[in-house]
Amino acid sequence: MLPDCIVPKANLAARNTLGLPARAEFFASIETREQLAMLARHPDLSRLHHFILGEGSNLVLTGDFPGLVLKMELKGRKLADEDGDYHYVAAAAGENWHAFTQWTLKNGYPGLENLSLIPGTVGAAPVQNIGAYGVEVGDFLYELEAFDCISGEIRRFSAAECQFAYRTSVFKQEGWHLLGRYAILGVVFRLPKHWRPRAGYGDIEARLQERGIRTPTPQQVAETVMGIRREKLPDPVKLPNVGSFFQNPVVAQNLAAALTSAYPDLPAYPQADGNVKLAAGWLIEKAGWKGRNLGPVGMHEAQALVLVNRGGARFADVQNLARAVREAVFARFGIHLEPEPVFL
Repeated sequence: MLPDCIVPKANLAARNTLGLPARAEFFASIETREQLAMLARHPDLSRLHHFILGEGSNLVLTGDFPGLVLKMELKGRKLADEDGDYHYVAAAAGENWHAFTQWTLKNGYPGLENLSLIPGTVGAAPVQNIGAYGVEVGDFLYELEAFDCISGEIRRFSAAECQFAYRTSVFKQEGWHLLGRYAILGVVFRLPKHWRPRAGYGDIEARLQERGIRTPTPQQVAETVMGIRREKLPDPVKLPNVGSFFQNPVVAQNLAAALTSAYPDLPAYPQADGNVKLAAGWLIEKAGWKGRNLGPVGMHEAQALVLVNRGGARFADVQNLARAVREAVFARFGIHLEPEPVFL
């Protein structure tokens, strides 16, 4: 007999922001830790393939899922601890990420303002090591707690154990995000009491200068970030998308030098390891795909990095457009673009 929280043959179309059609063999909304433990012990459900779902904002569904989708709905946020230098702020996995960042600012815990308005949940943020405007989640994560869906045990991961890198973590590197091995329960962030703005990243700096702001407050940085994102990125409720569809490519210094010599307006950002990060959106635009459609999908007219579903798209449509964009960028610049979202 299935537990009451289980929904068979669940429709996932409204649970992914790209709006692709798919069904899960079984689906459960997880509101307590006890539910996870109960499902891990269930003789039939425990043997199924699991997938841990946040808000579906970084997810491309390739078809029906023959397993159990766990939608993390755990709630709660608080100041867990503090010392002379930091606030340690805890949030449960099901908390909306943007709402959480605004709560930290309202309560005097700055640090996450550059990550305002990123869709998704707190629990999903470390998996992808979400980032924007020179800041990543891994810069501030202190530790997280996760439920092992195989052993039924709870494990703590330090920031070092998460192995954060550009748009990745140990959860992606080990494939746990697809295997459903760990369900993140909650995250503790270490936020600085001696705050300094990180506002030197391109658009933020320019917008602040336009407003005559030289020493911005955390709220002013957040407002600037939100303004930029609203201008450039379509609301997935109105136009289905998963945000940035491709990662910004990180290339060797000599290749970056050759490209910036040929294209002086190419945005390029030197990295600590000597490599250089290039703007994928710029590459896609110059390859001729900004605002261009292929069937029911296209690259957004305001931000070429965003693949949008203009209505009725299926995975094959997304696959065809992504392939065409990657081939065009490689043909012109010799650079391979890698998709950013999770493909399930």
